[in-house]
Amino acid sequence: MVKWTDKERSMVRAVWEKVNIDEVGPEALARVLIVYPWTERYFGTFGDIFTVTAVLNNAKVAAHGKVVLTALDAAVKNMDNIPETYAALSRLHYEKLQVDPDNFRLLADCITISIACKLKSDLDPQVHATWHKFLSAVVDAMSSQYY
Repeated sequence: MVKWTDKERSMVRAVWEKVNIDEVGPEALARVLIVYPWTERYFGTFGDIFTVTAVLNNAKVAAHGKVVLTALDAAVKNMDNIPETYAALSRLHYEKLQVDPDNFRLLADCITISIACKLKSDLDPQVHATWHKFLSAVVDAMSSQYY
């Protein structure tokens, strides 16, 4: 279980308050699909996502990006209980969707990049380190139900 200082909690919340889910979610998921094209296999129902233009203009990619970031809100609100918060979602990704758990880390990195592009100097090294710790806890929780 991850231990959080009051300062770390404050930093995570401060970053999260500046995140526009409707912008960062679609950008982060699109970045994953473009930079790591093998992740396309998990989105077979999304239609054409085989070119950069197709990914960036795909309404299903944008909508799912928003879903991902909305789910991240649960971790911000439950920082002391992230594993339990994501247990069912982890099980779904393992049992039904069969997502390779390494992809959670790729997505976390792309979320951080998208946020950094928006926040610029507000995501200084100390804040970045704390945000990385937070997303690492989420990634671990999303991988927790894998056997």
